[in-house]
Amino acid sequence: MYILEIKQTGTAKNKYKVCLEGGADFVLYKRELSKLHIEAGQDLPEELYEQILKEIQIPRAKKRAMHLLEKMDRTEQQLRTKLREAGYASEAIEEAISYVKSYHYIDDERYARTYIRIHQQSKSKQRLKMDLLKKGIDKEVIDLALEEEFEQSEEEMILQLLKKKHYDPSTADQKERNKMYRFLMQRGFRSSDISHVIGQLESYGEEY
Repeated sequence: MYILEIKQTGTAKNKYKVCLEGGADFVLYKRELSKLHIEAGQDLPEELYEQILKEIQIPRAKKRAMHLLEKMDRTEQQLRTKLREAGYASEAIEEAISYVKSYHYIDDERYARTYIRIHQQSKSKQRLKMDLLKKGIDKEVIDLALEEEFEQSEEEMILQLLKKKHYDPSTADQKERNKMYRFLMQRGFRSSDISHVIGQLESYGEEY
């Protein structure tokens, strides 16, 4: 394993990224580099790399993962990204992920269910699904959570949001209608549902 370069990480004066041939990078403190006699332009013995993983990277990655989850709940993808950004080797990241998963400190299904319960009053099914997909949760997990947790109909939600925005169909001009239409579209509601609800309000004067 050839060491291409060793460079300082960001503003941290005592932390350095060890860049290996093939893209396998990891971060160590300056004192650790000195103690292990690691220098750029040299080969890193496999035995030493395994020692670094076992004694430094993996324990530190587990501790970092726990610290991140204490602050807020995260998906597996979000946690993996955070650990990668912090400079942990891929093997250490996977060990840390397995560790926290074994204690159910990360659980994508639980995350999806909680997210849906919290946000279903203001977001459509489609918007919730897109949000959760972006967070790295599997489509099958999201679909199951939506089926079991999503309670309101889309049209009922549109009515509630119109109420919160104080939309009055009797006085709204075209500009106001367009503004509300865009607002609801941005939350993932179908064009047909929005038009149907607003049309009912304007045609029949239905109350909220």
